[in-house]
Amino acid sequence: MQQMDELPKRNDWFDSFARKTSMFCGKPIVFLGAVLIVVVWAATGPIFHYSDTWQLVINTGTTIVTFLMVFLIQNTQNRDSLAVQVKLADLIIAVEGAHNKLANCEELSEEELEKLHEGYRQQASVAEKELESRRGQKNPKAANRKKEMAES
Repeated sequence: MQQMDELPKRNDWFDSFARKTSMFCGKPIVFLGAVLIVVVWAATGPIFHYSDTWQLVINTGTTIVTFLMVFLIQNTQNRDSLAVQVKLADLIIAVEGAHNKLANCEELSEEELEKLHEGYRQQASVAEKELESRRGQKNPKAANRKKEMAES
């Protein structure tokens, strides 16, 4: 497989906007700004006699921000998930003895993934028992202490 020296440049304006916005909105100062807006809104309640319009301002503002942030967060999550999948696929393919079929397992159905997961869970259980038996042979005192601690 040919080694990629450079990742392709991203020119998509929405990806760029979503990445920058998510980085900005994840900062503590943005959270504090949102808290300040809510505090100012709450403090103006008596001035506006807690009117329907006063309540509508915060409801409309939060609804619009939430609606827009859902799409930005989903874009960021999709990109991050895909990046992790690519990195894991690269590791799986590079490791000798690894099952290369796992490199694109995200394409499997949920049922197929569950079967695959159960198979690996069983393999992990067998490997754990094997490891414990090896440890017990090398250091029987440690194995006995572990058993005593588990029983008490």
